Amino acid sequence: MTARDSDAPAEPEPASPDRRGWLARRLFPDGSMPDPRFSLANERTFLSWIRTSLALLAGGIAVEAFAVLDDPYRKGVAILLLILGMLISGGAFVRWIGVERAMRHQAPLPLPLIAPVLGVGAAAGALVVIVVIAMG
Repeated sequence: MTARDSDAPAEPEPASPDRRGWLARRLFPDGSMPDPRFSLANERTFLSWIRTSLALLAGGIAVEAFAVLDDPYRKGVAILLLILGMLISGGAFVRWIGVERAMRHQAPLPLPLIAPVLGVGAAAGALVVIVVIAMG
């Protein structure tokens, strides 16, 4: 008994080159594809920065929602945490793009400019809280 063409399982059609990777081609039109391990490590770093920014955003919301500090200081700390979370989130995307481009061109990796932003912002927030606690 012979199998007819209609009885044979259909072979999946490969994705056309036009549909697969269109975003990568738009973001990175030149350079060579880096080792997937390095791209995945870059993605994990991006997600870590996003997790940090979400924690800062949640902290800013929590400071505003729970009256722990006096009103003007509470608003200031909440706004500082929210702005810091927003900057870290945007910086994470810019860093991800920069690292991916550098890897595709075998160029040195860019400096992490969001690390000093996070360090200075966290220190400023801690200083405000320390001053408020010391004065109260």
